[in-house]
Amino acid sequence: MPLPPKWVRRTLIAPAIVIGVGAALLTLPVWLIAAAFLSRYVPGPWRILRIFWFLFLYLLVDAAALVVMFILWVASGFGWKLRSPGFQRMHYRLLGLMLGLVIRTAKRTFRLTVEVVGAPPTTGSIRTRPILVLSRHAGPGDSMLLMDALCNVYHRDPRIVLKEFLQWDPAVDVILNRLPASFIPAGRGGDAVIDAIDELARTMGIDDAFVIFPEGANYSVGRAERAIQKLRESGRPDLAERAAMLEQTLPPKPRGVMTALAAAPLGSDVFFVGHAGLEGFVTAGDIWRAIPMDTRVAVKIWHHSAESIPGPDEQEAWLYDRWAEIDEWIGGHLTGTG
Repeated sequence: MPLPPKWVRRTLIAPAIVIGVGAALLTLPVWLIAAAFLSRYVPGPWRILRIFWFLFLYLLVDAAALVVMFILWVASGFGWKLRSPGFQRMHYRLLGLMLGLVIRTAKRTFRLTVEVVGAPPTTGSIRTRPILVLSRHAGPGDSMLLMDALCNVYHRDPRIVLKEFLQWDPAVDVILNRLPASFIPAGRGGDAVIDAIDELARTMGIDDAFVIFPEGANYSVGRAERAIQKLRESGRPDLAERAAMLEQTLPPKPRGVMTALAAAPLGSDVFFVGHAGLEGFVTAGDIWRAIPMDTRVAVKIWHHSAESIPGPDEQEAWLYDRWAEIDEWIGGHLTGTG
């Protein structure tokens, strides 16, 4: 379904969410009783009640954020100063609060635990440069978990390139269109993505963290096979051979990473993020059958200082080396995460 124009999203969809959630809040006890009653007839412990509760809390956070952002819009002179440092800081704090509430609700509702394996890396208490965060992409909500950690644990200001359809979520639509982020329309990959990466990397400050998923999509066997075939057809049998050795991840796409490295001011430290535990939830059916998930997500972070990153001629091989390391680590942890 095509994304509605901005004026429709702002004047119709966003107010409808606020009004709808307000009405649901007034009748919440009735909805909870109904969800609990229906859960008796569905396999799994309180499956329908858990889903209803999470969706309601998610929409409540959405609606509350929309109200706060409307107030900020008025306070900024009806949008005049939204890009000023003060209002940007307020929006980042709001983003962190939104993510924190949603992630805490998800962890409690679905019995999800996240554990960082090994000592998390640090660049010290004094920040001197922005960072690039290169993460594997698999399972539902992994990008939200990562953004939550950046905002609320590491106190960085994340920026990201996203797919246009995510603007169907009114709060995501409003807040990320006010912060450094880029939504890419369907069918406009390639150069459009690279241009967005270049712009976001070029304008980073020392508090910023640019999140990139080098695989470009969630892992699946079919996507892996198509990616390998595409490398062969493009005249890169060397990369196809390396990609075929990856068992848990898609081959990384070096162009976006190299663009970000070249554009980032002052050089950027790079943090690679691998995680294991969410890859089994591919379809809505997988998620439905697993609720409550009782899932442990293991996370491993590798830090590479700007000084240790090779030059452009060697970055492609370097990225594939790092991705092979992530792939091997994931394979070794899958048996202990579900």
